[in-house]
Amino acid sequence: MIRRALYCLGLALATAGAVAATPDPGEVLAGDAPAVSDPRAGWHFYLDPPPTTPSRPKARPPSVMDEEQDALARFRQLQKEVEERRALAVISPTEPNVRRYMELEAKVVGNASLFADIARRIAWAHPELDPSTQGRPVNATALEVFEQARLRESAGVLAQVAKEHVLMFFFRGSCGYCHAMAPVLDAFRKRHGIKLVPISMDGGRLAAFPDARSDNGAVRALKVQQVPALFLAQPYTGRIEPVGFGVLSEAQLAERIVTIFEGRDGKNTPRPDFWTEQR
Repeated sequence: MIRRALYCLGLALATAGAVAATPDPGEVLAGDAPAVSDPRAGWHFYLDPPPTTPSRPKARPPSVMDEEQDALARFRQLQKEVEERRALAVISPTEPNVRRYMELEAKVVGNASLFADIARRIAWAHPELDPSTQGRPVNATALEVFEQARLRESAGVLAQVAKEHVLMFFFRGSCGYCHAMAPVLDAFRKRHGIKLVPISMDGGRLAAFPDARSDNGAVRALKVQQVPALFLAQPYTGRIEPVGFGVLSEAQLAERIVTIFEGRDGKNTPRPDFWTEQR
């Protein structure tokens, strides 16, 4: 009870002191604004924040972005200058105009050559950036190894192709390229077990295919104009797609047939009438 009374007394004295010390509202508005900790502020008193002097932005040092933007601007300017000098040399091909254009062109070619040299050195040191190590190689020896590896990888796909597809080989007995293509094609179909239908366009024969059929409308239906010509056909759907024209290696045959089989888009027109005639 005593402790509670003392607490109430102290609260009453503090409240009375605060009320007694509160000045007239006019004095508060006329004088300096009270601090936030000032008891005169009360619970609902709002003070505007003191004005702050804006600081001047510091000068930004040149950055990588600034350098890139400057380089791009200079490149665009160089492009414009080259086009203008070339146009002037073409419209007015005087010796000074042509010479000025050739001087600028030599400068551009020099920069491009330097760029190519640096790019080659970077590619040699970083295989992931070297085009010669990505995809089909350009070196003859590496290309042979690549084609053999590709042929082994595609053997499974070709075995699946052989179950439902037929190769249609159009030739002429008088065509030297057809005679060169025939043994390659014969070895390919024996290796992968795919059925081959040789069709003679002129009634001639090939040593590799003595039992070739004569044309009965297939040439007109497929619009074959160049030989040797090879098509991949799916008899039960009537779907026929060109594999290629001219002499092809076994590796090229495998690559093209696998690509056709794996990347079909369903846009080929079936020809059931042709397959009915063949049967």
